[in-house]
Amino acid sequence: MSDHATSRRLRTTAVHAGEKPDPTTGAIAPNVVMATSYVVGEPLAFSIEDQGEDSPFVYGRWGSPTLRQLATKLAVFENAEACELYASGMAATTALLLGTLNSGDHLVVSDTNYAGTAELVRNTLPRFGIEATPIDTSDLDAVTSAIRPTTRLIFIETPVNPILRLADISAIGEIAEDAGVAFGVDSTFATPVATRPLELGADFVVHSLTKYIGGHGDAIGGAVLGPTAAIRALNREMTVHHGGVLSPLNAWLIMRGAVTLPIRMSAHEAAALAVAEFLEAHSAVTRVIYPGLSSYPQRVLADRQMANFGGMLTFQVADGDSLAERMRNELKIFRYAVSLGHPHSLIYWLPTSELMASSFRLTGRQLDSYRAYAGDGIFRVSVGLEDPADLIEDLSAVLP
Repeated sequence: MSDHATSRRLRTTAVHAGEKPDPTTGAIAPNVVMATSYVVGEPLAFSIEDQGEDSPFVYGRWGSPTLRQLATKLAVFENAEACELYASGMAATTALLLGTLNSGDHLVVSDTNYAGTAELVRNTLPRFGIEATPIDTSDLDAVTSAIRPTTRLIFIETPVNPILRLADISAIGEIAEDAGVAFGVDSTFATPVATRPLELGADFVVHSLTKYIGGHGDAIGGAVLGPTAAIRALNREMTVHHGGVLSPLNAWLIMRGAVTLPIRMSAHEAAALAVAEFLEAHSAVTRVIYPGLSSYPQRVLADRQMANFGGMLTFQVADGDSLAERMRNELKIFRYAVSLGHPHSLIYWLPTSELMASSFRLTGRQLDSYRAYAGDGIFRVSVGLEDPADLIEDLSAVLP
C-alpha cells in the first residue's frame, strides 16, 4: 500500500495519494468503477483463498480499483502498511474485533465509546464466547490490571465519544507490547490530521469514514489499517466471507472528501475553539469540555498527542432537557441531529441517565469518571464549517 506521496506534507498527500491521471483518457479526477465482475486474462481459482496479493480484480466483493485508490490514500494518511475498507464504521469495528478474537479470548476495551461499539461488546461478543472488560482507559493502572492470560486485544477510543476524554496511546502501546497483546485505536474523532496511532505504538487504527474523512455527510464507510498480513487476513474472512463491503460510489465520495481533510480540520478547529470560548464565558453554561481550552482536564496529554484539537466539544447547563426543547424549535443554523464531521454544525442532548441505562451501564468509579466529564448530561456539539460568529449568534438566541 506504499505510495510516492509518503514523503510529502499532509496537504499534498491528501490531494495526490492513491490518485493518478487515467492512463486512457487523461482524466485527473478518479473514476468510479462500479463493476461487480472483471474479465480475467488467465485461468483463476474460484476462491479468495487461492488469490495472491497481486492477483487481478475478479469480483467486486473481493476488491475494486476505486476501493484500492481510497485504501492507498488512507494508508498514506496513517503511515500504515495496509488498509481494508468496510460498509460503515461499525462494520470496520466488528471486522477488527471478530477477525482478531476467538471463543475463549478476552478483550480489554474503553468503558465509554461509540454507543454501537459499547452495545456490540456487551450484547454480541459474549454469544461468541468472547469476554470483555470495559475500563476507563485514561487510567493506565486499570489498563494493566485488566489484562489476563487470555487477553488478545486492547481496543480504545480517543478522544472518546461522547465525552472527549483521552487515553495515552503511547503508554498503552507499551503496556500492550509488554503483555504480548494486540492494540487497536478508534481514532474517528481525532482523524489522521490530529493523531496517527500507528506511529504511537498501536497495531491497528479504525475510522468511521462517515465522519470527518468523508466530511460531507453523504457517504457511510469505515476502515481498518495496520500490518499487511493482518489486514489481508481481515480481507479474506471479514470482508469476503462476511460481506460488509464498501460501495465503490461511497468510496469515491469519501475519497473526494479526504482530499480536503487537512484544510477542513483547520477550519473545524478554529470554529470550535471560538464556540468553546464563547460558551465557557456564558453565565448559563456550567462547564465546557474541549481539548483546545486551557481548562481541559487533560490538556498536557492533548498537547502531546493531538496536532489538531478537532471540531467536537461538549457543554453542560442547569436544565438540559428544557434547553434541548428550545434548540429543536428555535435553532436556525445548528441542526439538532446526531453524527459529526459534517460541513453543517450539529448538536444533540445526551442525558447521563439515559446513556447509563442503555449503552454504557457504568457504576462506581467508572460512573464517577464519566460524570467528571459529563455531569448529569451534555450537549455534544460537532462544529461545522460555518462562520463561528454566526454559530455563536445562533446559540446566544437559545441560551437562557
